[in-house]
Order: sequence, then structure tokens, then C-alpha cells
Amino acid sequence: MTPTAVLEPATLDVAMLDAVSPSGLALESASHPVSAAPSPHPLAPLSGEEIAAVVALLKSSPEVGPKCRFVSIALHEPSKDVVAKFHPGDDVERAAFVVLLDNADGKTYEAVVSISSSTRLSWKHIPNVQPTLMLDEFFECEDAVKADSRFQEALRRRGIEDFSLLMIDPWSAGNYENGELESNLRLSRAMTWVRNEAGDNGYAHPVEGLFALVDLNTMTVVDIEDNGVTQIPTQPSNYAREYISEWRQDLKPLEITQPQGASFQVDGYHVKWQKWDFRIGFTPREGLVLHDLAYTEKENRRGVLYRASLVDMVVPYGDPHINHARKNAFDCGEYGIGMLAHALQLGCDCLGEIKYFDAYLCDSKGQVVQMPNVVCMHEEDYGIGWKHVDWRTNITEVRRSRRLVISFICTVGNYEYGFFWYLYQDGTIQFEIKLTGIMNLGALPPGETRPYGTMVGEGVYAPNHQHAFNVRLDMNIDGAQNTAYEVHSEAEPMDENNPFGNAFKAVATPLKTEQEAIGDCDSHNGRYWKIVNNNVQNALGQPTAFKLMPGENVRVFAHDNSSVMRRAGYMKHHFWVTPFDENEKYAAGDYPNQRFEGDGLPQYTLANRAIENTDIVVWYTFTAHHIPRPEDYPVMPCGYIGFMLKPVGFFHENPMMDVQPTPPKHSCCLTNSNANGNGSANGSSNGCH
Repeated sequence: MTPTAVLEPATLDVAMLDAVSPSGLALESASHPVSAAPSPHPLAPLSGEEIAAVVALLKSSPEVGPKCRFVSIALHEPSKDVVAKFHPGDDVERAAFVVLLDNADGKTYEAVVSISSSTRLSWKHIPNVQPTLMLDEFFECEDAVKADSRFQEALRRRGIEDFSLLMIDPWSAGNYENGELESNLRLSRAMTWVRNEAGDNGYAHPVEGLFALVDLNTMTVVDIEDNGVTQIPTQPSNYAREYISEWRQDLKPLEITQPQGASFQVDGYHVKWQKWDFRIGFTPREGLVLHDLAYTEKENRRGVLYRASLVDMVVPYGDPHINHARKNAFDCGEYGIGMLAHALQLGCDCLGEIKYFDAYLCDSKGQVVQMPNVVCMHEEDYGIGWKHVDWRTNITEVRRSRRLVISFICTVGNYEYGFFWYLYQDGTIQFEIKLTGIMNLGALPPGETRPYGTMVGEGVYAPNHQHAFNVRLDMNIDGAQNTAYEVHSEAEPMDENNPFGNAFKAVATPLKTEQEAIGDCDSHNGRYWKIVNNNVQNALGQPTAFKLMPGENVRVFAHDNSSVMRRAGYMKHHFWVTPFDENEKYAAGDYPNQRFEGDGLPQYTLANRAIENTDIVVWYTFTAHHIPRPEDYPVMPCGYIGFMLKPVGFFHENPMMDVQPTPPKHSCCLTNSNANGNGSANGSSNGCH
């Protein structure tokens, strides 16, 4: 579990409210502002004191009864105009966006609270939705399932008598047109595993075919689904250090040292590194957010991204058996990856000269939760940035590449996800996800196999699955007036203009409307997408641009009329563009939990709005395709997936030309040996390979 510290609101210097509207629709005010300190930057994440003030104000309202839960509290981001005009010292209204769930009637509410004036700016009921599952609900649901007599009887039929070793994971229930249950109740479909002993890897011992359907509003088990008894795998498959008896003895220490410290400068959540300049944010649903990312060239601060974050991820499983077919986890929209983030550790999660950032969120009772070291930032050597050997003069020029890493890691049940933004000296931006942890597993009878997955242990079965991610990129290439282009390469016909049949060219097509922009990767013609500012030119007279370079990607194999695809239609395509709308935040919509028909990108783009030379948002879907291997068990080695944004005409030459040569410091660089086989490494090399 994530290490946290809870700040009691009562210990904070927050004035009690002196006016409450009976209707809840008028503004309420406190006798004193939360703090007399200067206003932070408009995009600074909420502090613990600010969250406590919001909770205190709302709890004084008659609409927030004793059974109300605080689903999430995050910064209510101000308009772009407010951010653009801000100067340090300016007074800017700080506000919070709050989602609440009333367990008494199952209704969901949204509120916007001004922290600056201690007033409630808005309050509204959002009908027919279920907000994200809360961490408190996980533990309460587990207790409710363990205490149910029908569940206990099902366990005894499987020979389980010691309920203290059970692991109950409250998975989201989805929506499969089951009528009254899914329409009226807040549900979890809990899955079960059992440990051999207290420290054992319980995920290696699935209790196959046993599920509990739980009403999370009342914490009662409404149904037990028992699909028959399958022998529980008993083979220990432990990964913890106390179970490892033999370690590699030939692994020497590898030290990362920066005796003069790191090259970045940090002021609160504002970061400058090399020529990059940005702000760090953090939300309960998205986790890490990058704000106002710009590159400074000759004192000219040039925008690239106004806001960037992972907004949705869905994990559809590919086995049609009833024990696996309903496994479709919406990890952002149903759980909130920010709330599940780790406190990162030096030497384990991060190496080198580290800067950590804390985040402040809240639990469902409204208590402030401090999440220490939730974002890690450090520099990494990234090998050769550029190199050339003049074979006539035998002189070598080498420049090493360095990148800035901004990351966070979360655990969603059995899986771990690491989310990494990389900034490079040549202007490249990379987003990479590292997938590790433990696969979701099932059990099969001895000798049985299934075509929809892989046996990874004795009786242990891992179904095929995919992880469909979506990143929202609010573009700002040299300003807000941008246009997206589809670019592919095509061969010229073999004729008098191409007599040798070798000619090919890149064809760029401007995307003028939302429907035109919907597209998919195509490795056969080298397709990528380019975001261009046609109003700004580089020194060569070319419009400035960045291109989105797809990495590994596949299509999602769920059918269009499947439950998961109806709820997460963004998975149908890799590339989407919309005009900026502050209300369009998530690829799968605001409330995907238990939705029958999803919101999000398919609905946003129905209007087919114009997207040429305007403020646009690019949404990129990329899917990790996991056909399990025995080598992925008991814990998976990291898998990697992501994409790059690379400058195209944003500069007029390689922007790394001013990076200093690295002096040779190690024996590998001080030798006069023939390092590359042609005599060029004769001691004149400027740095290692």
C-alpha cells in the first residue's frame, strides 16, 4: 500500500463558516481567508491546508450529510487567459473541483469551491453516474465479503477454512445490461485469492470461479457467483527477498554520481532544465500532469504543450469464459491512478541526484492525505547525442545526450505501472509507460489448457489481454493557433520522371475537421502526425511544428458492440483531434464506471467541429498487447510502450550544437586503442560512446 500521512483538518488554522444557504445554491462564506500568504501560481496543485478548508466548508453545508464521501478534490484549473496574464505576486482566485458520493441515496454531486474567498461557487447533482472507486471502499468491501455466510460456504466447498489468509480484490463491475442491479446500485465484482502463509504471493493461488457482487453504498453482498470448484494451485511462486535463497554473485556496484549537483532548478512546482521550462501538477485521476511546457531559445520562451497527461487506460481481457470475460478495468476512470501512486524510494525507483515532489489528496472521509515523494525527477545519461568522425583528418566529435526524467508509479491491484516523461536536449519529448507487477491469473484443472491465454505455472493460467492507454496533449506550438496534419510516405510511379523506380515522398494532408482527423497507425507507409503553427516560421521559412511519432502499437481486438468497446470507444482509433474545450477532459468521459454507453471522444467528435488554425487538443491511443509468457511469472519484467514528440522545423538546425564535449574520465576513454576498427579513436575523442 502507498505510505501516506493523514493531516487532521481540525489541526489546521481554518476559520469556521458563518453563513450557510438552506438551499445550498447560494454562496457561502467564511469569516477569514484560508491564508494571508501571497497567491501561488494559478496551476500549483492544492496544498493540504487548501484541501482541509474545502472539506470544512462543504461539511458545513446541509447537502453534505454524514454518509457523504469525498471521491476527489483537485485544483479547479483557471482559464488559459488567467494563466497567461499571471505575474508573480498577482492575486488569483484559487478554487477546487470536488466530486462527492452520498451513500444514503447513491447520488453523485460536483462542487466548485473558491478557496480564496471561502465560498461555494457551484453545486450540482450528476444523475445516473457512478464516480471512481475509493481506496476506503476497497478495505470495507473486502471485510463485507469475508463476513458473508454464503461466501464462506463457497470457500468451505473448496477446502478453505482459514479466512484470514484470503485476498479480496474489489474489481469494478462494468455494465452488461443486467437491469436493476447495474442501474440502481453502486457495484463491485470482487475476486478472490488465498495465501499459503502471511507473506506468500496470494495471486499465485486464485480461487477460480468464485465472485461476490457487492453494493458499495451499503457494503452488503447482493449476490454470490459460483461457477464450479476448480483445484486451487498450491505451488509457491514467491518473489519477496526473504524467499530468495541464492543471489547473483557477479554483479558489481554501479554508482550514479553528480558531485556538482543536478542541472535543474526548482521553485515550488516550477522546473527549469537546460532550455526546458514547465510546471508539475498532480490529480487523483491522472496522477502526474505537465503544465505550460516550453523551450527557451535565445531568451525567447516558445510554447510546445499547454497541458499533457495520461487521461484513460482500459485493460480488456480476451478469454470468453465467464470467469474472465467481465474483466475490463478502467484504471484511470474507475480507480484513479493518482490515488494509487507510490512514495518513491532512492536507490530503488530512482537513481542519482533526485528531486521529489509531494502531493496532497484526500480520503473519502475528507481527511487530507499527504503523499510524499509521489513524483520523482532526475537526470540520466542517454548515450550518444550526436557523433561524426572525419576520416580524412582522423578527428572525432561526440556529444553525449542527457535527458530529464519526470515520473510516478502506481499499483492497481496486481499490476504496477510506471509513467515516465523524458525531455531531451534536442527538443524531443518522450512518454513511456513501464508495465510490471503480477498478471491477473486464473486456475485450470490438471491437463487443461485454453487458446485464449498461457499456462505460466502448475495449474496457473494467464489470459491474453491488452492495455489501451490514452494521452491528452493540449498543444501550444509557438502559440495556440495550431493545425494537425496526417503525414505518410508514398512511392512515385515508375515513369519518365522516376526511371529507376527509387523515388518516394512524404505527403502531408491538413486535417480540417474532427472526423477527418480520426486515424490509425500504419507502419506500411510510415504514418505519423504533425502539429504545425502555420503563422510562425523558422529561419528557413518553414512553419514550426512537432510530429507525433508512434511507437509500438496495435488495434484493440474487442468487437465494436462489446461492452468494453461501447464504454471506451476511444480505443477504436489511435489518433483524435478536438478543438479545446475545458469540459472535455477524458477520452472515456467523466464517469465511465458502470456506464452502459460511454462518453468521451466518440461523442466529443460527433459535432465534427473545425480544428484548423485554432486551439487544438491531440488525443493519442496506444495499446500494449500482452500474450503472456512463462517468463512473465511470478512477477513480470518491465514491458515498455509509448511515443515521441519530435521537433520538425521548430528549429533551423540541430539544437544540440551548443552542448559541451564531455571530457574522458574513465579508462575506456583514455586508451589509444583502435576502438572502432578504423583508427579513429586515437585519443582525440571528445567523450565516451
